[in-house]
Amino acid sequence: MKLKTIVMSMAVVAMLFASCNDSKKKEEAQAQAEQMRMQRESDSLMKLDEENKGRMADMEANSIAAKAMGNSDLSTLVGALQAADLADTFKGEGEYTVFAPTNEAFSKVPKATLDNLMKPENKEKLQALLKYHVLQGKMNSTDVLAKIKDAGGKLDVTTLNGEVLTLSEKDGKVMVKDAKGNTATVTGADMDASNGVVHTIDKVLMPKM
Repeated sequence: MKLKTIVMSMAVVAMLFASCNDSKKKEEAQAQAEQMRMQRESDSLMKLDEENKGRMADMEANSIAAKAMGNSDLSTLVGALQAADLADTFKGEGEYTVFAPTNEAFSKVPKATLDNLMKPENKEKLQALLKYHVLQGKMNSTDVLAKIKDAGGKLDVTTLNGEVLTLSEKDGKVMVKDAKGNTATVTGADMDASNGVVHTIDKVLMPKM
């Protein structure tokens, strides 16, 4: 009887050990599975981050700012954008239509006026001037000419600084009239960029300011 009791006790202890061991293995398996899941999530996030960085780098390399920087005829405009702290704006996401004055266009502005605008204390005025050359949304030359026609020959558009430009067509070219009555001609259309399009013009557009 004693022997039977001992054997039964040992069997119970063995079963308890086996149960504990199974529980431990199960916990270890669950922990390992959770670790693998977290690693997969981490790998996915890293891959997504790398893809986003690559996409952003590609977008910046083909942005309006990059296109302007790569065009020797727009070096004065680039300098103005940098002085106004607007260069980064046109590197990032968005859709813009830019009427970009060439170096020759800027040379028609009195030097004293341009030098004054480039001073740090006049940054807001310079920003207002540059934003007056930008529309929200992408419009290539075909879109612009179609909208001008639909508007009856003259199309008023609101710029990023809140003031209005009037677009018209003459001999197949887009004309841009500013708030002071001066008219610029689009000399080079449809410089495509990742965040919009650039049309070069032969005059600097002047807002009311």
